[in-house]
Formats: sequence, structure tokens, C-alpha cells
Amino acid sequence: MRGESGLMADLAALEIPYAAHEHAAVFTVAESRKLDAGFPGAHTKNLFLKDAAGALWLVTVPAEARVDLKALPQAIGCKRVSFAKPEDMERLLGITPGSVTPLAMINAARGRVTVVLEEGLAAAERINVHPLRNTGTLGLVGADVLRLLRHWGHEPVVASIPTTT
Repeated sequence: MRGESGLMADLAALEIPYAAHEHAAVFTVAESRKLDAGFPGAHTKNLFLKDAAGALWLVTVPAEARVDLKALPQAIGCKRVSFAKPEDMERLLGITPGSVTPLAMINAARGRVTVVLEEGLAAAERINVHPLRNTGTLGLVGADVLRLLRHWGHEPVVASIPTTT
């Protein structure tokens, strides 16, 4: 598994600018909202899912989004989804619940996990994600997150994510 030092090396090699913030550990979006209110940019949350065929998905959406899990499969191209096991997240992405981030795809084998970035985040001037741990936040341009994912051999899905009210 490549850790945060590998992530930072890739950011440097690709000349991707970022803003780094250190903070107390956060485990939920509610906890992170208290800390990151002062950070500019779109805040995110991540869903680690498994579809009916057993394929794994890492879906990154705006922090405030309430994802419609019944409508999501049609939007991303799969059948019925449920939450995947934390053990799979640790084994395949090298992270634990509370530290979920699209940047964990640095550790994913090609084709093993499909990463989805909500279309507004993909186009955002700045999105805030964890740097493989929940005691920090990196602010990155959405297009640069896509560039990193492709650099690691993943073809991200950019989609309109259905939400509930």
C-alpha cells in the first residue's frame, strides 16, 4: 500500500497545487462540518458501496447531499447497491471508515473499485478531501482529482448523483 508520502510525491510529480489543513480526527460529516467551516471550497462525503454483482464503488458527493441509494445504480451504471464491508475498504484501499477519500484509489488495483465523482465536484474550483487519514484535509481542484485518479490507472465516472429531499 502506498501511504500519504506516496500521495504527496504524486502531487509534487504532477505539479498539482493543494491547500493542506490539519485538524482533530473526524468520523462523520457532522463532525467535519464543525471543523472545516473555515476552509474554502466544496466539502465532500464518500460512500463505499457494493453492487448486486459484487463490484465495489467509491462514490464522492457534496457533504450535504442525501444520496438516493435506490436511484443511484441507474446513474452510475450498475444494479442495486448496499454499503460494502469496512474490511474490504481496509484491504483494497488501505483506509478505515472515517478516512474515506477518492485519494485512497492510490492503493486500489486497477478495475477492482470504480470511483465516481459527482459532476459538480468534478468541475469545482476546490474540493476538500482527506489525505488517507481523518486528521487532515486537502483542498484540490476537482479536475486535478480526476487527473490523479487517471494517473493511478483508474477511469473515474463523473455523474449526476440522484438525491432525496
